[in-house]
Amino acid sequence: MRTCGAIAAVCLVVAGCGGDDVPAPKTEPEVARDQPAAFTPSPSPSADHRDRDKAAEPRGRFVTARVIRRTTLRVSPGGRVVARVGRRTEFGSIRVLSVTAQRDGWLRVTASERENGRHGWIRASATRPGATDVWIRVDRSERQLTLKRGKRVLRRLPVAVGRPGTETPLGRFAVTDLLKTGSDDSPYGCCALALSGHQTKLLPGWPGGDRLAIHATPNPETVGQEASLGCMRAYTHDIQVLMRRVPLGAPVVVVA
Repeated sequence: MRTCGAIAAVCLVVAGCGGDDVPAPKTEPEVARDQPAAFTPSPSPSADHRDRDKAAEPRGRFVTARVIRRTTLRVSPGGRVVARVGRRTEFGSIRVLSVTAQRDGWLRVTASERENGRHGWIRASATRPGATDVWIRVDRSERQLTLKRGKRVLRRLPVAVGRPGTETPLGRFAVTDLLKTGSDDSPYGCCALALSGHQTKLLPGWPGGDRLAIHATPNPETVGQEASLGCMRAYTHDIQVLMRRVPLGAPVVVVA
């Protein structure tokens, strides 16, 4: 997996998460209901081809789509263009989108080019299908992140969340980049999982960006607290596990 080694790039991604450290009913997401429809492999002209396609068919609960050529992101199938996307993200990662629905050769995807809660549509022919069972659930009030494979819990870990006034946004997002800073002492520790979501409660005059992330921190005492400007902070060893086990395009669900 290609990662971004420059701390400047990480600052651009998760600039809405730093800042000085200062010290509703919960709802369970309907993940199964939000499960994307599975891809249907194209028919093959021979038994050999059928066997080959069956072996290559993506398996997993959550469908993903790797962009293999430059294309457009639209508000609806064939609708208004909102962005042009290529094979790589702006930070150099392979562009893998989380797919939430399909319609007549179009895929509804979670993309950072759209506002929180709004999807985009992309032509399926511009992508390569994939799938994963791995996803992340963040309980904001409990300040806990759960790494799951389907319904199975792989790991639970404490996280810092947004402090009052800059709370971590709720909703369903997706992992867009796996980034390494090259320094454990950076504001984001060793590494970060950049997300498709945006912080909508930026501080007045904030000079950085608004992208959300799950990242390490040089201030481990803040983990488990309401301490950030929106991002989720975790201990270095926990972030390193997420970097190894969470694929691009994996869903991230943040609940109250």
